Amino acid sequence: MALDYQKEGKIAIFTINRPEARNAMNLEVNRELSEAMADFRDDDDLWVGIVTGAGDKAFSAGADINELLPFLKKTADTPWRIMPNPSRGFELYKPLIAAVNGMALGGGCELALACDLRIAVENARFGQPEILLGLVPGAGGTQRLSRMIPSCKAAEMLLMGKPITAQEAYRIGLINKVVPREELMSTAMEWAETICKAGPLAVRASKEAMLKGSAMTLADGLRFENLLFTRIMDTEDFAEGVAAFNEKRKANFKGK
Repeated sequence: MALDYQKEGKIAIFTINRPEARNAMNLEVNRELSEAMADFRDDDDLWVGIVTGAGDKAFSAGADINELLPFLKKTADTPWRIMPNPSRGFELYKPLIAAVNGMALGGGCELALACDLRIAVENARFGQPEILLGLVPGAGGTQRLSRMIPSCKAAEMLLMGKPITAQEAYRIGLINKVVPREELMSTAMEWAETICKAGPLAVRASKEAMLKGSAMTLADGLRFENLLFTRIMDTEDFAEGVAAFNEKRKANFKGK
């Protein structure tokens, strides 16, 4: 299996498992990631996902140049040439945490950008080197970078193809935290468990509001937020949350 997909309680863990190829993303990885993400999306018992890479060198070095890129060129006239994943074409409102265990380049960087929270080891690197192949990023790099960090820093990464360190990524707000290698997965699990303490429907609505609202005017975004606010107030989870607060106990959310 090119992707290891595990379930631990309410948490799903997706591990790209091609360490011998620095977890480069080939057709098999894309297919298995798409299928696993669909299972995660549709499983009511799973609330948060963690995406990482096998080994200690790479989260993902990007597209497999010898397999995936020739396929994409050959099928360029097909609207969806590969199965959709969170980087492009896959709608997902359950939160994802990227546990970046090494280099995240090209499509690997784009997969990390598609996650909601990003934690990286101290020697991680982030970059979009596609231009050095005479190519443009094709899974969201040009769009997400320019929305997440200052435009001049996005231009530096996109137009020069130079990777940045984890420390620089943290400084410019591209990632949330830098941790020692031995603390990476424990920190990601801790964050996932923290999210699992909240109402899952409210968490998903918050993510949906952020994602869709970013393409709206402020006025439209506020109206959309109010629509979600009203919808969530009519859930069992909201009633349980209020009851737990008043009774000074831990809420037992069920995603209903």
